[in-house]
Amino acid sequence: MARDAYKPEGAVGLRVVPIELKEANAAVAAWHRHHQPCQGHRFSLGVIDETDALRGAIIIGRPVARMAGHPRAVLEVTRLVTDGTPNACSMLYAAAARVGKALGYARIQTYILQEETGVTLRATGWVCEGRAGGGQWKHTDGKPRRTDQPTGAKARWAKHLNDDPPAMIGIPTTPIGDDAGASLFEVMA
Repeated sequence: MARDAYKPEGAVGLRVVPIELKEANAAVAAWHRHHQPCQGHRFSLGVIDETDALRGAIIIGRPVARMAGHPRAVLEVTRLVTDGTPNACSMLYAAAARVGKALGYARIQTYILQEETGVTLRATGWVCEGRAGGGQWKHTDGKPRRTDQPTGAKARWAKHLNDDPPAMIGIPTTPIGDDAGASLFEVMA
């Protein structure tokens, strides 16, 4: 029997796809209620419908707060937007956690406004860790915090992904081979 045979009338078939930061930021600019596009990301995902129209996007980066964990251990959802398509949010949160787990991260987290319920996070296995942040603060360079986004307290939600700590990668300090000027491809040839 066809997969769509069980789809309720009027339901939209959705699937998750990788997208570029530029595409995700375009969705943020169009749909986000209170945040501007992001500067960078670890990866971004989109939800598209049967016509390949983008219905939602999620941007995952490293933790914004300095004390939130090692960037190789913790991912943070920095933006999530949809056009209101049912189930798009939960699909994106679940997919981001699956990708983070596959990449070896220990946890994924996000912050939501106090007035948001977190129902999609709860539905995908995330746990509310309580109130976090808010208020005015200054960057390390002394500049004040941006005021074009909410500065009130948030609720932090997280999902455990892996028990093993992230590997500490040893960075090479000596060139490959005898010729210090040779490229990797020249040495391998």
